[in-house]
Amino acid sequence: MSGALQQSDGGGAVAACIRCGKTAAGPCARCHQPVCGDCCVLTEGGARVWAICFACEDRGGRSLSRGWLVVLGWIAGPILALALVIVILAWLTGR
Repeated sequence: MSGALQQSDGGGAVAACIRCGKTAAGPCARCHQPVCGDCCVLTEGGARVWAICFACEDRGGRSLSRGWLVVLGWIAGPILALALVIVILAWLTGR
C-alpha cells in the first residue's frame, strides 16, 4: 500500500482497515497499516495532513514533530560533529 489514498477504480483488490475491516482509505503515517476514515485521526503540525490510526495515536499522539526532530538530528548531528572536529584541529595546529 502506497502513502496515497486508495482509488476505487473497480480493478484489483482494495485493502481492508486493520481495525474494523471496512475498505481502507489509506495507510497510517506511523505503522503504515491500512485504515479507514472512521478508525483514524488527522495529524497536527506538519506540512501535509496525514492519517494516524487510533493505536498509534494512543502511543504517541497526533503530532509528527518527533519524526521531524529525528530528521533534524540526522542532518544537524553530522554537521555539528564536523564543526567540532574542525575547531579541535584548528586549536591543535595553533591557527
